[in-house]
Amino acid sequence: MTARIIDGKTISAEVRARVAAEVTRLKTDHGITPGLAVVLVGNDPASEVYVRSKHKQTQEAGMASFEHRLPADVPQAELMALIAKLNADPAVHGILVQLPLPKGLDSNAVIDAIDPAKDVDGLNPTNAGRLASGLFALTPCTPLGSIIMAKTVHASLEGMNALVIGRSNLVGKPLVQLLLNENATVTIAHSRTRDLPALCRQADLVFAAVGKAEMVKGDWIKPGATVIDVGINRTPGKDGGKDKLLGDVAFAEAKEVAGAITPVPGGVGLMTVACLLVNTVRAACAIHGLPKPAV
Repeated sequence: MTARIIDGKTISAEVRARVAAEVTRLKTDHGITPGLAVVLVGNDPASEVYVRSKHKQTQEAGMASFEHRLPADVPQAELMALIAKLNADPAVHGILVQLPLPKGLDSNAVIDAIDPAKDVDGLNPTNAGRLASGLFALTPCTPLGSIIMAKTVHASLEGMNALVIGRSNLVGKPLVQLLLNENATVTIAHSRTRDLPALCRQADLVFAAVGKAEMVKGDWIKPGATVIDVGINRTPGKDGGKDKLLGDVAFAEAKEVAGAITPVPGGVGLMTVACLLVNTVRAACAIHGLPKPAV
């Protein structure tokens, strides 16, 4: 049995199309254009690529896109002043500060300063607390995308045994909360977990988010399980060739056992920007007191 490949390109395109339809409705019915402000500090090449992609997809969805570029040596006070200005700007419904920030800047202080209602990265402690309490919250984009992908295989995750490997604030912890909200039975594993392979073999759903290339082997996977690989690990190519992107799961092995699996690249990564657009539309509706949009 070879697993069904969960195609991030197709799913993310469908999500973006639904977002664009909601943006058109908000403009037509309410005169509201959702606006996303992205703050880039310094000139990290990977961050530059992400920001360009976000800008392009925001505009394609019909939203307003605001870019703010600051030098790597910007004082913390100047960055905080920009956040305060964006918090107060009625045209901005979502604020995203591209991480990681250059050395010398306090990321936690910046995240704390973002208005929770505009925190489309879902990292502000207020949103983390609301998510844990089962209340409406803006959720980190990668976990949100992971859930959407799992639900293309299973209409309901209720009662399924889900294993989350990784406990980061950006992916692991919010993913656990989202799964609990779907009524899944959730186990969270990490570097200190004993006998992780045995734990993995019991899971109907495996979410790998540890940042270690091909750590999860094919014989760890329960036959027929759904595997969502969140990892993106850049490894040097052979003989000086082009770098390879590998997931946290040994894909070639796992696809022979799993029922469905996401590839790397071409999987969860494509969903992250799509879910950023989802969060921006949700934020715009909440800020204006409108019902949750159909995205």
